[in-house]
Amino acid sequence: MASIQGVYAREILDSRGWPTLECTVWLDTGVSVSTSVPSGTSVGKYEAKELRDNDQSRMLGKGVLAAANLINTTISPQLVGRDPLDQHGIDQLLLELDGTKDKQKLGANTTLAVSQAVCRAGAAVQNQALYHYIQSRYQLTDYFSIPTCIYTVVNGGDQGADNLDIQEFEIIPASHIDYLNSLNMATELFYTLKNVLEIKGAIHAVGLVGGYTPNLYSNSDVFEILVETIKASKYTFAQDLFFGIDTEASALFEGGKYRLKDKAHGYTAGELALYYKKLRSLYHVFYIEDPFREEDIDDWQSLVKEMGDTTRVVADTLTATNPERLAQVIDRQLCNSVLVKPNQVGTISETIAFVQLAKQHNIQTIVSHRSGETCDDFIADLAVGVGVDYVKFGPPNRGERVAKYNRLSQIYTELQYNANNNTVEQQ
Repeated sequence: MASIQGVYAREILDSRGWPTLECTVWLDTGVSVSTSVPSGTSVGKYEAKELRDNDQSRMLGKGVLAAANLINTTISPQLVGRDPLDQHGIDQLLLELDGTKDKQKLGANTTLAVSQAVCRAGAAVQNQALYHYIQSRYQLTDYFSIPTCIYTVVNGGDQGADNLDIQEFEIIPASHIDYLNSLNMATELFYTLKNVLEIKGAIHAVGLVGGYTPNLYSNSDVFEILVETIKASKYTFAQDLFFGIDTEASALFEGGKYRLKDKAHGYTAGELALYYKKLRSLYHVFYIEDPFREEDIDDWQSLVKEMGDTTRVVADTLTATNPERLAQVIDRQLCNSVLVKPNQVGTISETIAFVQLAKQHNIQTIVSHRSGETCDDFIADLAVGVGVDYVKFGPPNRGERVAKYNRLSQIYTELQYNANNNTVEQQ
């Protein structure tokens, strides 16, 4: 039986150039595995806390040397000799060492770096692909498939350049289109969109996750340009693909109203709901993430009642990958879909419990990236291993996003190879 010989963490940089953690686990068999963790820009109030150095003389206070030191001097000695297959036991130890509800002592970045590395080590011990190991350990899905991808193509809000209010505008290929064709479609449309924006003189730059940040008069203008982009392609709108948005509504609330360029005096919650219905009718927007603030419980509930049969009403900041938060949301029927972001809660075991609870109540699940990503592809394996409905990894550009899509391509090929008597069909 393999056991953990040592754990070591170091500070690296994420896709924004800010510090994050990389963690390596060594086993007594000579095998070692490494992983790194992301960080968000739009951080909800229910998320577990990160541990940052807050030393303004270095990395503007955003360093994670203290977190790395906790792993190397406090956590590592506790894990030496432990079985890497004991994910739950090790995660429970991390929770006990922290001793707070929101990870404010150790930091969710600290605990996740260790938890994720242990999970990779378990897969190595079993000589299994990570997605296969996760499926065999937790049995949250009976079969392997590649989830439907949600591709961000335009960024606004905190991830853009203040040109648009809505944080993400997304294209979502129809579920009948297989993964590789979906990726091809998204890539072709992403660069066709660039050409359309350049012709209109609206191209600006790219945002934090790689989506375009065009100069446009309103959020609705984005949909008109996306429709024009699709018409310039070989694909059929509302047949081959649909649209989605991440409103990040909490960031838009000011002076008692939601402030969007589309209306001079802002929207009440009721008016914003009507705006969403208009987008659903005109532009086939069937995915709406964080449509209201966390506090606007009645408005979440009403939107699910009025649009839930045709639209994914998606909770992110409302649930924060926290099983306790999700139980409350389910009880009040506030959403029909949830994002899954392991760094919001801080351990793999808690993430698994969150997905399990969602599945038990027919809540659709979406494994998601963060704005501050690394080239680690753990969440691609996680998505397949627990059988989520969707993944959201950003646009088909930038290395830290593409790493996840390329990992899905590898898994796709493995699944096809195994299903077709050890042969792979050429695309």
